[in-house]
Amino acid sequence: MATKTATILSSCECQARLGARLDERRVVISGWAIDRRRGVRTTAPAHSIRPGAERFGVGWLCPLCGRNVLRSFEVTGLVWETSADPAPETAA
Repeated sequence: MATKTATILSSCECQARLGARLDERRVVISGWAIDRRRGVRTTAPAHSIRPGAERFGVGWLCPLCGRNVLRSFEVTGLVWETSADPAPETAA
């Protein structure tokens, strides 16, 4: 079965680049932050707010500066990617 995901990007006030991967229900699967000065990618806690609405929010806790960052996104602006689920491993 194929899985649809979308990636959203934003910036924190400290200039870190924030990102999150969303599933088909617009629920956050993973969140991250990239320090623009060093180019280091770090896990950033993220969650969806009202994912069922046409305009929904995503909140991050920026691991670089500690700010809670809230951004709004429109469903019509999401670009969906389809990927095949990995095949189950077979016993040798």
